[in-house]
Amino acid sequence: MADILLQLEQVAVQLGAQKVLENINLTIYKGQQWAVTGQSGSGKTVLAHTLAGRHFFSGHISASFDTPETFHQSIVVVEQQHRFKDLTNRSDFYYQQRFNSFDAEQTATVAQELANYITPANQATATQWISMLQIDSLLEEPLIQLSNGENKRLQLTIALLQEPKLLVLDNPFVGLDVNGRAILNTILEKISSSGITLLLITTPDQLPPCITHVATLQKGVLTQAVPAAQYQPPAPEKLSLPITAGLQALAGAPEADFMTAIRMADVTIQYEGKYILHHINWEVKRGEHWSVSGPNGAGKSTLLSLITGDNPQAYANEIYLFDKRRGSGESIWDIKKKIGYVSPEMHLYFDYTATCFQAIASGLFDTIGLFRTLNAEQEELVNQWMKVMQLDKKAHHGLSRLSAGEQRLTLLARALIKNPALLILDEPCQGLDAAHTELFRHLVDTICAQSSTTLVYVSHYRAEIPSCVNKFLALEKGKGTITV
Repeated sequence: MADILLQLEQVAVQLGAQKVLENINLTIYKGQQWAVTGQSGSGKTVLAHTLAGRHFFSGHISASFDTPETFHQSIVVVEQQHRFKDLTNRSDFYYQQRFNSFDAEQTATVAQELANYITPANQATATQWISMLQIDSLLEEPLIQLSNGENKRLQLTIALLQEPKLLVLDNPFVGLDVNGRAILNTILEKISSSGITLLLITTPDQLPPCITHVATLQKGVLTQAVPAAQYQPPAPEKLSLPITAGLQALAGAPEADFMTAIRMADVTIQYEGKYILHHINWEVKRGEHWSVSGPNGAGKSTLLSLITGDNPQAYANEIYLFDKRRGSGESIWDIKKKIGYVSPEMHLYFDYTATCFQAIASGLFDTIGLFRTLNAEQEELVNQWMKVMQLDKKAHHGLSRLSAGEQRLTLLARALIKNPALLILDEPCQGLDAAHTELFRHLVDTICAQSSTTLVYVSHYRAEIPSCVNKFLALEKGKGTITV
């Protein structure tokens, strides 16, 4: 009989008054590679953190490695959202920091970060992992300027340098383009072949070939644990879609005292001689619905930063927002008050001490956190948006207590609450399950159908793009191609 690597018996976890995991029984044998799937909020990440010793639990967890008191130290979790520290040991970064060269210089380089994990004993192994994960060319790059795919590979390298007995990856495919996902599949195959056991938190449609077994969580309960060949994805959850008339009344029609939302004329952005955007000419008229696409590193985040007022190089280019040229006397707040915005970077840098209610309400004032007292009308508006997003029962939960999907829905409500004239949604469905993705597509389609809202939508997945989108800007190595 195969040797047991890790065994969970009647494991339960309660956070505050909420039962998150209940009666979990799971046995992982040496040589197996596991995936854990489940809907947003089903307890997948809490399970990973429990294995790594971050939550108190009842029941019993035993491992064939180390002692009962220390085995969790050999279980390494690679988070979906990674936070690092700068050279002064601070981690309170802000989104605009990656576009400011001085601030970027205050963050460690990839080589400096890796030096914290490389010892004379693992030097040879480190060289192999760095080469395999294609980190060689990134060694002098500041951490804050890494793309999503580059950051994922770096975190994997750091995790492997800790020589884990069990390596847990929380939604590793999130934010990666087609090529990035293919590269990651190859890397996971090599890791599994090296003798390291993997446990992936992922979706049913993103099971790597190396996975041998699949477990499914549903509302904190393990509903199946089977060989991958026998795995049957559960039927998608059916969420009640908001009544269109009620959503229309909530969203209303935005103020639209402009004809052209965005115009870029021969826009070029470069850092240290490297072109990020190269002669971009793009015009978005009021009420148009655009998709912006391209592989990781194509320049999408930089393009959006020029619109949202976060990139100082906007003043060195000919860019018009809401019929006015950037640098003609407007403040960053004049720009932001007309824009609803959500992105993976905003998710990463958001204030996690805020409650769900406070985070949504902050969208009324374009702040990262709520620093004002709401009037009764504003409070009711926040409550209505929480109900639409099916977050009303989580109003007073801190963001850190919400699942990644619930956090993303909170930030989506924050972007929508002020009924913006321009809605910029950068990978808005990252971390959402199929049911919540469909809910959000319905929201966006409904809002755009009944108002003059201008939409810019970024996604690596064509199936996630709302049906109202009918104009396309594709970026490739900083150059743009328009299809209408």
